[in-house]
Amino acid sequence: MIYHVIRVIFVLLLAGVGSRFMDSQVRPEWLPTVWVIPLFLLIGLVVAVIDILITRKSLVVLSGVFFGLLVGMVGAYGLGLVIELVMASTPPPDPVLITTIKLVVGIICCYFAVTFVIQTKDDIRFIIPYVEFSKQKKGGRPIILDTSVIIEGRVADIADTRIIESEYIIPRFVLLELQNIADSADKMKRNRGRRGLDMLNKMQSNPRLDIKILDVEFSAETTAEGVDGMLVSLAQQIDGRIMTNDYNLNKVAQLRGVDVVNINDLANALKPVFLPGERMQVRIVKPGEEADQGVGYLEDGTMVVVSGGRPHISEEISITVTSVLQTSAGRMIFGRADDFSDSRGDRNRNRGAANE
Repeated sequence: MIYHVIRVIFVLLLAGVGSRFMDSQVRPEWLPTVWVIPLFLLIGLVVAVIDILITRKSLVVLSGVFFGLLVGMVGAYGLGLVIELVMASTPPPDPVLITTIKLVVGIICCYFAVTFVIQTKDDIRFIIPYVEFSKQKKGGRPIILDTSVIIEGRVADIADTRIIESEYIIPRFVLLELQNIADSADKMKRNRGRRGLDMLNKMQSNPRLDIKILDVEFSAETTAEGVDGMLVSLAQQIDGRIMTNDYNLNKVAQLRGVDVVNINDLANALKPVFLPGERMQVRIVKPGEEADQGVGYLEDGTMVVVSGGRPHISEEISITVTSVLQTSAGRMIFGRADDFSDSRGDRNRNRGAANE
């Protein structure tokens, strides 16, 4: 609302300037008095419309343009002096030609200076100390939350520990995707969407967290890439990191040079480390793929595949860890029931005893 008020005041101020210009002696004869105020109003409306159409404004670009114009005009002034000296030696000198050449050279100098400064803005500070066009961020880089990681819910607990002291960014398009999932006709999707909205409410109600809903617009090409493409583009724009547990988004972001905080990797790093030979207790809940295997789960959800565990389904048994497989998708522990004996090994030992 404040922007519309400022635009109206701007147009009215231009109209006021036009009213002062009506009776001025410098008013050109071709401009009737009755058309002065409408002309200034039209100029103000055109400027306001251009301002509305430019939805994304960048202080970096504005600073680059200003500094580039300054350098370009200084260079054009110096070249203009050289042009005057050269043209003065070719009688008779033509003032109109000299002015035209100086004007063309000045425009060229300003154009190249502006484009050069904008394209090399990150290197300017090495040439001119204390002059730079990149925003300096204090503290950690912002973390952009993906839809899947919000629905999964562990991010709320991680954020509550304050182990990551960064601003959490929730793009508007992620929030809209959550709302669409929550309004889905499918009961499973609807429950997942509502869980994600509950997680967001939980995080926003935490006074110790810095949560920001970000409105951002993308080009048609970026929008066509879907939510994953927009997340990666947003992370590149604000120099942020993406927090997700989506394997595909993780790979796409890494290919485009965007840092990713993978919830599964973080959880795996915090899980207890089990080394081969260690003993542990696990409850067998279902049979495994092999004939003698049973499958159990630890409290954190880690799958445990136990050789000799099939006879102990629904029982808690002691096992010995044989190996651990850890990936970005999770961790698996392979073990052997303490009372399990390899039938093939027993047969070999019995055969050897019979031969003796």
